[in-house]
Amino acid sequence: MFFSEEETTRLYTVHKNSLKMLRDRGYEVEDSEIQLTRANFIAKYGEHVKREDLEVQKAMQDNSSDKIIVFYPNNNKIGVQNIRSYIARMRTESFKRAILILQKKLASQARDCINEISSLCLIEVFLEAELLFNIKEHDLVPPHQLLTTAEKKKLLAKYTVSESQLPRIFVTDPVAKYYGLRRGQVVKITRKSETAGDYATYRLTIMFLVAKQ
Repeated sequence: MFFSEEETTRLYTVHKNSLKMLRDRGYEVEDSEIQLTRANFIAKYGEHVKREDLEVQKAMQDNSSDKIIVFYPNNNKIGVQNIRSYIARMRTESFKRAILILQKKLASQARDCINEISSLCLIEVFLEAELLFNIKEHDLVPPHQLLTTAEKKKLLAKYTVSESQLPRIFVTDPVAKYYGLRRGQVVKITRKSETAGDYATYRLTIMFLVAKQ
């Protein structure tokens, strides 16, 4: 396969931003991995990069048994059989979470397959185009911090509210997707105000809006 300079730069950028995303989620990622130059990226993976060689395996900083694997399929069309092979590998190697970084959108049948096994293992899907920039570094995106279960409980008790009374954020929101937020989790968003200084708001992660009866 012929690789242009643009394609090499594209994969270098995608790979770098995926590592930043993992570290922002709390996974153990070394500075040297993120600071890898384009020249060293080529030296490591070759001028004709095979996407599957970019695979990443990481564990959470505070829990080495909580692992994630990032797949970079060579094929630009991923079907049910491909998904099943990823699931089999996740089970064999004890990964409960994975990320697929794809060149093109996933076929509906393959996505259905992912949804069917979501209670056993979680597979997230990103397009390469989504990782050509880091949304967290955008000037208009304030800092987000995922609350622990204990912090969420303390927050609800402090304001004497139920979680359903909190403002909401969809799991499909680009920032929620970046942090890998799941339904029921609460995220703290810190914004700046010229008059009030820093202030925090909280959002409950949901799948979809519930229509009023």
